[in-house]
Amino acid sequence: MNNNTIVLTGGGTAGHVSLNEAIIPELIEKKYNVHYIGSYNGIEKTIIGERFPEIPYHPISNGKLRRYFSLKNLSDPFKVLYGTLQALSVLKKVKPSIVFSKGGFVSVPVVLAAKLSNIPVVIHESDLTPGLANKIASSFAEHIFTVFEETLRHLPDNKASSIGAILRPDLFHGDEKIAEHLTGFDATKETIIIMGGSQGSAKINDVIKQNIEQLTRRFQLIHLCGKGNKEESLVGKPNYIAFEYVTDELPHLMKMSDYVISRAGSNSIFEFLELKKPMLLIPLSIHASRGDQVLNARYFEKKGFAYVLEEENLTATTFMDSINHMVDEKEEMIDRMFEVNSSKTPEQFVELLLTYQK
Repeated sequence: MNNNTIVLTGGGTAGHVSLNEAIIPELIEKKYNVHYIGSYNGIEKTIIGERFPEIPYHPISNGKLRRYFSLKNLSDPFKVLYGTLQALSVLKKVKPSIVFSKGGFVSVPVVLAAKLSNIPVVIHESDLTPGLANKIASSFAEHIFTVFEETLRHLPDNKASSIGAILRPDLFHGDEKIAEHLTGFDATKETIIIMGGSQGSAKINDVIKQNIEQLTRRFQLIHLCGKGNKEESLVGKPNYIAFEYVTDELPHLMKMSDYVISRAGSNSIFEFLELKKPMLLIPLSIHASRGDQVLNARYFEKKGFAYVLEEENLTATTFMDSINHMVDEKEEMIDRMFEVNSSKTPEQFVELLLTYQK
């Protein structure tokens, strides 16, 4: 094994890539050779390729693992098998001392290949309950780290531990002056940032459009609408600006924002928590997901960090009512947020991760 080489995997959504994205600079700083195994056309290829073009990216085949009947359940196991063979070839070539998996379906062949190659695997699970890919992969892992302590109930107790959220330090170095330059807004006025996830959200985007007059009379709106989702009729509207996708700009936009309207991916909501931003969470519906965002959102609501509006109940009226609830509870939310401090930096996480290498 090469003690200076690590393989990262994870993909399908930005949430399955963001931690990898955060720890890569730390690994490079420690003189590690970093390789990434992902899918052919997943978001992980775009994110890692654009941010770290110097890192070798190895695409493999992968099949979706479904909890319901589908004819594709007959063919996808062969895709997983082929992906495992491809991952075995990569691991044989680069000889890493450890494989780190952030989850998503593409990670399963990689974890299987690492187990067959006798390479230790470490997994990170962000959500309250493990996804199906991580549930399968956990049987082959050396250790599983979780964000929520409650998640440990679903994992083998002899090789799982809760370490809290892992947050990027750059999030805490936003500059309102830079945000003013990016948006043309006044940082002293109340501002809401709206985030629909890496792909955007048609339903959230629609309800913004329906309420745009009422919203912009009171707030400045920073709308992260998703690639290809910018509404041309709203371009140039006072107190409104849309970005399809942001990276380095996000800390500055968050610094200016007083409130957040968002999906309920674990990585994001813990960042909002640490930044002390009152939240209106609109989790991805259980009809479009396994329900992990609903669980995340309800957990944050129970803790008093957020107000939750489920997608099935999202209308122009309920949306505005929910914003009013969030604004009314702003101070109480922030007070409760200051009582919590359980996060780690990517640097601290890398130190933990590397203790499992061979």
